[in-house]
Amino acid sequence: MDKWAPIAPSKPGGLSTTHALSARFASVLKPSKPSTRGSVSVGPSIGRWSEEEVLRIIGFLPISDLPNVARASRSLAKLVMDERGWEVRCKLLELGADTSVSPRRDGLQKLLPTPKKAAAFPSQHRKSIQPDDDFGDFSTQGNDTFEDVDFGDFEAAKPNGRGGSTKEQSLLEFDDLPLPSRPTGGGVSGARTTGFFALTPATPKPGGPFPSHPPGPYYRAYKAHHLSLLPLCQHLRSSPSPSSTLSLLFPPSPITALPPPLPSQSDILLSLLLFLSPRIQPLRDWGFLRQALLAAADRFDSTCLVAFEVSDEKKDEMGMRSAAESSWKVWEAGGGGRDQWECGRVWVEKREVFYDTTRWDPLENIVKVPTTTGAMTKQLDFTPMDAFMTHVLEAFRIDAQIANTVFPANARVILSFCDRVASDVIGEYIHPLLSQARAVSQDIFLQATAATFVQAWKLVDLVMEVVGEEQTVIHRTQVEDSVFQMFEVHLDEYLDDETEWVKQHLEEICRVWEQQPTFLSSSNPDQVKRNVLAGFRDALLLPVTIVPRTVTFGVNAIVTGSSQAVNGLAMLNPQKWTGSSGRGQLVKESDGSGEVVFAIPEEKEKEIEVGHEEEKEKSDEMSKPTPSESSLSVPETDANPKNHSRTPTPLPDEAKPFDRLQMLISLDTALELIQTDRDSLKRAETFARYPGRYGHKVREAIEEIFILMLKAAGDRHIAPGFRIATNQMSTYKPAEHEETTSVAPLLQFFELVHIGDTIQSMVQVYFDKELALYVDKTDFSNAVMREKKRFESVLDDAVAAGLNAGIEVLMNQVEHIILVKTGPREYYPVEGTPLDLGPTNGCREAIKCLEMHCDLLKGSTSKEVLEVFYQEVGIRLQAILQRHLKRQIISLEGGFQIIADLNAYHSFVASLKQQRITDDFSNLKMLGHVYIVSDAKDLAQIVRDVTRYGGTFTPEDIYEFIQRRSDWKKIEKTVDKAMYALSVKEDCVIM
Repeated sequence: MDKWAPIAPSKPGGLSTTHALSARFASVLKPSKPSTRGSVSVGPSIGRWSEEEVLRIIGFLPISDLPNVARASRSLAKLVMDERGWEVRCKLLELGADTSVSPRRDGLQKLLPTPKKAAAFPSQHRKSIQPDDDFGDFSTQGNDTFEDVDFGDFEAAKPNGRGGSTKEQSLLEFDDLPLPSRPTGGGVSGARTTGFFALTPATPKPGGPFPSHPPGPYYRAYKAHHLSLLPLCQHLRSSPSPSSTLSLLFPPSPITALPPPLPSQSDILLSLLLFLSPRIQPLRDWGFLRQALLAAADRFDSTCLVAFEVSDEKKDEMGMRSAAESSWKVWEAGGGGRDQWECGRVWVEKREVFYDTTRWDPLENIVKVPTTTGAMTKQLDFTPMDAFMTHVLEAFRIDAQIANTVFPANARVILSFCDRVASDVIGEYIHPLLSQARAVSQDIFLQATAATFVQAWKLVDLVMEVVGEEQTVIHRTQVEDSVFQMFEVHLDEYLDDETEWVKQHLEEICRVWEQQPTFLSSSNPDQVKRNVLAGFRDALLLPVTIVPRTVTFGVNAIVTGSSQAVNGLAMLNPQKWTGSSGRGQLVKESDGSGEVVFAIPEEKEKEIEVGHEEEKEKSDEMSKPTPSESSLSVPETDANPKNHSRTPTPLPDEAKPFDRLQMLISLDTALELIQTDRDSLKRAETFARYPGRYGHKVREAIEEIFILMLKAAGDRHIAPGFRIATNQMSTYKPAEHEETTSVAPLLQFFELVHIGDTIQSMVQVYFDKELALYVDKTDFSNAVMREKKRFESVLDDAVAAGLNAGIEVLMNQVEHIILVKTGPREYYPVEGTPLDLGPTNGCREAIKCLEMHCDLLKGSTSKEVLEVFYQEVGIRLQAILQRHLKRQIISLEGGFQIIADLNAYHSFVASLKQQRITDDFSNLKMLGHVYIVSDAKDLAQIVRDVTRYGGTFTPEDIYEFIQRRSDWKKIEKTVDKAMYALSVKEDCVIM
């Protein structure tokens, strides 16, 4: 026992024996895998949370609670003193990184009272902390420079039962913050805490394991600011009223006997408002203090308003600016909105522009003008509104420039002023105008709606001109919302009327066309198409004026752009696109002005009734004569395309109904449809910038306007015309007509195809120029794209159906030509007759007819349709020739004539560049050799050679053709025996 000795305590920096044993078996006691669930966290942590998360939590704690958090552990004390948290607080208070560079501290230095120092607390309030206590090691050196600073009274002084007051205890809780450091050596019999804002730790001895750092610049900046505002918080506690609060906060100067100027007062109030905020919570009674401060701020705002009005009466813009900025800083910091700011609201309400509009009568924009018949009609003349808007905008400009000078930009007083002018001045002028316009007519209402919106939009441009596009406080969209909101009450009604107006006018155009069609022809359809599209593109690029300013252009203001573009699309005269007279139908005439126009001679025509979809015309119904035709001369001074003169002219008696098939659709009517649709579209485009729900409705209306035009052009105009043309072509009988080279209905139908293709190109140009901005071309589900595709399909189907009927008519004509023009002995000439060895007259006429009609179709339809047409012509021509050969009697000399004709047909088909039918005609050409072989056995071998004709003809087919030889009876037995090894005498037994 005498050898036993107690274990000596280790020094604070060393390890005890127990600790040494623990360290010895540390590798055994520690788990081999981390005990926490999931992956091991990267970086230091406090319990389950990382330091970053804890630091963010500490950043939201009240300042008065930070000492208690710091006492919890050394790690928390370290995070309380972390500069990142103090940096956030300094930025909320608009402070710099140190008192020496703090902009707000420098400005308030002379105004704020010098903070009082608190008496040092007795030593009995400082508790000793044992060295091994994990809640903090505190140095014994007296290094607390700010331990005697009074940081504020958090509670009323009450006995605490320990010989001190609650005030002293609160000071201790707030002022005593443990240092995140450890002793560097030696025992500690009694450690004293350091002050909360004096965390400079004891200087560690060399070699100390836990060196500590002095407080950072953000901590010092906050500390200085906190200390400087505490005396002002005492005034807020003790003041009985807002007026007395301001008196205590801003006492008169002993020199001038006047309180500080308004900007200085606003700086102090702003500092207090930022200081006593929910985000900082510097004192325990910060909520009570903030309410007292807000009451004082309201009283200060009234003082600033009085000063502002006094300066306003004196036209002192500098004084107005000083008062406005002082008021706004305090108002904004207190959480007030710009619409409730008294200074800005009162200034706006006093503007004269709100009280001098009674002398402007909006109904003066609707005027009465005489018509050609002497009656009076009402039209729009926006000259009065121009004068009104000029006055309002000029008054707004003057006041807005003053507001831009005297009010802070963040107050957005100009925006509030714009809202009031839009709703109370411009809106009050527009509402009765549109109500009266709607009572007059739908046309007037639609034009007035678009025109008034364009006039109101001038306010947006003016506001952005005053404030400047480069600034970022007032955005253009905010200004636009002022006009949008003012006009929303009229938009639903306008959009409904616009679509209804388009539907009615498009239907009226189609109906008028059905009753009085016009006629257009040209010897060069390709040139017509190019001229049409060139002029059409130019017309679409013309400028458009929405606002009618004179009575002359009142009705047609929507399509007027300049003096040279008065008529818009109406300036396009389809009759001048032809460039030359037609095939006898058109003659050149002069209208007296030197302009060459085209007119149709007086003729009689058979009535062509273009009905609706249920109408299917028959030829006997169209044989009734009626004197209805029109002159094609359209005066360029006519601004309304619907007023084109249509002078009835009779047709000659020999004219046939199908001679006017191209009348069934019209470029002029298509122009009217597009022009009317464009009128409506341009009005609707005025509202295309609308955001939100109304913007979606406007874009839907724009799409609907274009869709209605497609339906009118396709279903009401093109499809019925092609359907009637197809029915008429089916009644054509070649034998009833002397002309054999051309097929009258097919020629007219090709002209119809040219016009239809041109209309489709016009619609495509119109879509590209006007609709592409609002429609995604790649979105196949879009309503416009679906309807446009359907419109193209309607035209393609109509052309295909017509071409099918046209091919039937054409090939009937070709067969008729071959029958009529081929002589009875063309292929069985009299012996001794000299042979020309050229194509027969019937062959030449048939090929001429085919070539002419195939050439006419070029350029009027797509390549695919053209190829189908050529292939169908080739297939049907081959069938006609086979039937023709089977009707003939062909001698050996005539066989050479057959070969000449087949070679001519082959050359024609080869020019079509369709490989399939070219190969078929090559095989047909080889068929002619069976008529020039004299030896029957050789002929039989030719017939049996199936590879000779490329599989086009079978031996049975060839056998039918050789039966048309004039010597067939002589060679029949030989050919049969050679082909089938048959002999009537040897193989046939009659029982």
